[in-house]
Amino acid sequence: MDIPKAGLRQRIFAWALARFNTRYELFASTYKQQLFTDLTGHILEIGPGTGANLRYLDPAKVRWMGVEPNPFMQSYLHEEANRLGIPIEIRMSTGETLPVADESVDAVISTLVLCCVNSQQRALQEVLRVLKPGGRLLFIEHVAAPQGSWLRRLQNLLTPVWKRLGDGCRPNRETYVEVARAGFEKVDYELINAPTLIVSPQIVGIATKTASRNKMSGESTISQSRT
Repeated sequence: MDIPKAGLRQRIFAWALARFNTRYELFASTYKQQLFTDLTGHILEIGPGTGANLRYLDPAKVRWMGVEPNPFMQSYLHEEANRLGIPIEIRMSTGETLPVADESVDAVISTLVLCCVNSQQRALQEVLRVLKPGGRLLFIEHVAAPQGSWLRRLQNLLTPVWKRLGDGCRPNRETYVEVARAGFEKVDYELINAPTLIVSPQIVGIATKTASRNKMSGESTISQSRT
């Protein structure tokens, strides 16, 4: 299990995320309600951070587990879970090495996480491994601006510093490409502009694992819209 060593930067990042993310959460709340409110069953969230997504889940309908590599997030997670009255289980690991049994979860939540993992494809293969047949990855992820745009050039310029300050975050990743080629049967996503200059645009969507164990993974069916 390859958990990055936690230090002062990780402690500061957890503290800052807990206190200064209100504006973004207000923006994202409509999309999160659409994605998460009707979830049922065993839910795995990768990189849950301070627990901003817990408020959208019904504790009577879900069993929630989080896989979080930053130990300084745990106190904030437990505080939010206690406030909401939702039981939680936290396991320390990364998105690339999920300590979860094969085909054991109904849905995986990932919000602003795939920007931080070392290998997006490895993390996505782990998501496919732990999802039950027909299970879904529900995601909100920021992606690189179009090639040649001034924003893409700015993202490329800032990525080395941004990665150090943002707990591994890389704003110039073409995450939509990686999700599309990971092996999901169907990927539906919407491209949106977020009120966060460097980490915009973003994609909001659902990637569905094939429902048949006998069906070979091929090219995904991709559906994209833009607001």
